[in-house]
Amino acid sequence: MDYILLVTQLLNGLQLGILLFLLAAGLTLVFGIMDLVNLAHGSFYMIGAFLSATIAAITGSFMVGLVLGIPLAFLVGSLVEISTLRTLYARNHLDQVLATFGLILFFDTLVHLVWGPVGVAITLPDYLDTSIRLPGDIIVPTIRLFIIGVGLLVAAFLYFLVARTRMGMLIRAGASNRTMAGALGVDIQRLFTLVFGMGAALAGLAGLMATSITTEATIGMGNDIIIQAFVVIVIGGIGSIRGAFVAAIVVGLVDTLGRSYLDQLFKIFISDQNAETAAPAVAAMLIYIMMAAILFFSPQGLFPPKTR
Repeated sequence: MDYILLVTQLLNGLQLGILLFLLAAGLTLVFGIMDLVNLAHGSFYMIGAFLSATIAAITGSFMVGLVLGIPLAFLVGSLVEISTLRTLYARNHLDQVLATFGLILFFDTLVHLVWGPVGVAITLPDYLDTSIRLPGDIIVPTIRLFIIGVGLLVAAFLYFLVARTRMGMLIRAGASNRTMAGALGVDIQRLFTLVFGMGAALAGLAGLMATSITTEATIGMGNDIIIQAFVVIVIGGIGSIRGAFVAAIVVGLVDTLGRSYLDQLFKIFISDQNAETAAPAVAAMLIYIMMAAILFFSPQGLFPPKTR
């Protein structure tokens, strides 16, 4: 096995895992604390990408787009929560699914009207649009290492926020028993708005990071990856930041390595033609097979949040 290819694919899997974590972290908080099934979470991934790419194009600075895009995504998420989603908390999950699916259509149409059908391109600065040579003659695009670094910093910040701050204490209390937290004086509505806005900001950051690789923000870009994000939070445990991080990395690695090496494994047991036909289909199902297996042994996920 070519070790350079293996290390490259491991880094690609880690980068995918980081993107999934940024998207899933907000989703797991919204689902775990607010008990809200938000299919439109991927729309904030798209909105964040378009806003950041537009700001970067206007200012000529990728970093300005990054810095300003995050609070704008937070603002959009907060406005959606206040204006629309508050009415869904008392409704069942089916109503939430239908309503948030409607939000997907709304945001896709809105982006089409504002930005047009083509999308918005983003240009990386010279210091990110290059490659770094690692030991062993492994060449890695700088932007991929940047994404991994940003994701790890965000993960550390979220851990500190949730585990070490008063705000994190309120978030954990709301996840455990929001009725009791409200009875003790916690402003549940404000907490929900903050959590939802934070989730939208993280999704927007993930959208910008993904756009920096594909070089263009496109309509509906969050509709596919949101499925993988739901897989991540189910595997990790709904409401658990630690579970979202571990599950995202595992899913990213399994998906990337499966698509790269599964055909070689199959060729040991079946003909080359059958292996090349079967491997892509099985590789596409790997993360769902893994999710089913984990749920069989641990229905609450790998790291269910503590309730006491």
